[in-house]
Amino acid sequence: MQLSQRMSMLGTETAFDVLARAKRLEAEGHDIINLGIGAPDFRTPDNIVEAGIKALRDGYHFYTPAKGLPDLRQAVAEDVLKYRGATIDPDNVLIVPGGKPTMFFAMLMFGEPGAEILYPNPGFPIYESMIRFSGATPVPIELLEEKGFTFDADAVLAKINRNTRLIIVNTPANPTGGLVPRAELEKLVKGLEAHPHVAILSDEIYSRMTYDGEEHVSLLEFDSIRDRLIVLDGWSKTFSMTGWRLGWGLWPASLIAQAERLQINSTSCPSAPVQVAAIEALRGPQTAVDTMMAAFDERRKVIVEGLNALPGFSCVMPKGAFYTFPNITGTGMKSQELETLLLRKAGVAVLSGTSFGHLGEGYLRFSYASSKENIERALERVASVLQPA
Repeated sequence: MQLSQRMSMLGTETAFDVLARAKRLEAEGHDIINLGIGAPDFRTPDNIVEAGIKALRDGYHFYTPAKGLPDLRQAVAEDVLKYRGATIDPDNVLIVPGGKPTMFFAMLMFGEPGAEILYPNPGFPIYESMIRFSGATPVPIELLEEKGFTFDADAVLAKINRNTRLIIVNTPANPTGGLVPRAELEKLVKGLEAHPHVAILSDEIYSRMTYDGEEHVSLLEFDSIRDRLIVLDGWSKTFSMTGWRLGWGLWPASLIAQAERLQINSTSCPSAPVQVAAIEALRGPQTAVDTMMAAFDERRKVIVEGLNALPGFSCVMPKGAFYTFPNITGTGMKSQELETLLLRKAGVAVLSGTSFGHLGEGYLRFSYASSKENIERALERVASVLQPA
């Protein structure tokens, strides 16, 4: 068999590779603490689960419209108004099975040989993978530790040329926990007004996960780019629904028909009962979300303090999401080397910073979407490997 050349351009999400290695070690009898996967350890709130069960019993067993249930798209519009202060048209919302389809569709629309797409580095690995798969050239937006893992808007704007098709913004960010300040976003948007040929994909999947009173600034606030702005969000992180596989994309009026066509050609539509459960997630009580966020905040402080106590580690305090991205250059080891050592010798699964792009060398990603007890045990194990008795 002869595969197409583009298959060689397709990367992966290393978190799932590390998860598989961790599971194999567990099957061999090893005790593994997994701080590598970006999935909350909380159960999906009961009201959401019950809504999904009821939907199955009520007969939601069939196809829905390709864009998703109208009531769910309306609920998304209500949620956007409530938390982002922006009015959107529910007809421009596309419900998709997870967050990745929105990325996938955007890359397919704008990526081709000769095109350039700007993306965060270190950043979510599927950005670069899908850009390369599309045939486009990935152009990294450097996220620097000394700037709190955010970008310099002037430096980003300087990368734009006539071949630039799309720019990806992710705030709060995976893997760094960085949060782009309002002033930097305002400067970026102002500069983009001089480049009307460039579309923007704003990945806001962690929009409700900020700390210390920090605000999430949605690009929906800026009217000057609304006609070329794609917004990505979903239920996985906020509502601890990773396994339910549901997300949404907001598309400009000029692109929603193309996005819907891509959905029809790939997944047809998302799961009907899951969509009904998602309505309950948005319109039902938010107490469970508040409880999770309080727990994440406590864990964030515990893990940052613990990481900064490790020899050769230094860690800035993340402002959003549920990841820390400590600098490990003081250990004298490369990121991949230390990732492997910690899994094999300490039984702690974390991710090499290079899983998120070449600018991640010298860092590891620790997820604190695990219990405080697991985090404390993991830190003890890491310390024992770095400081042998």
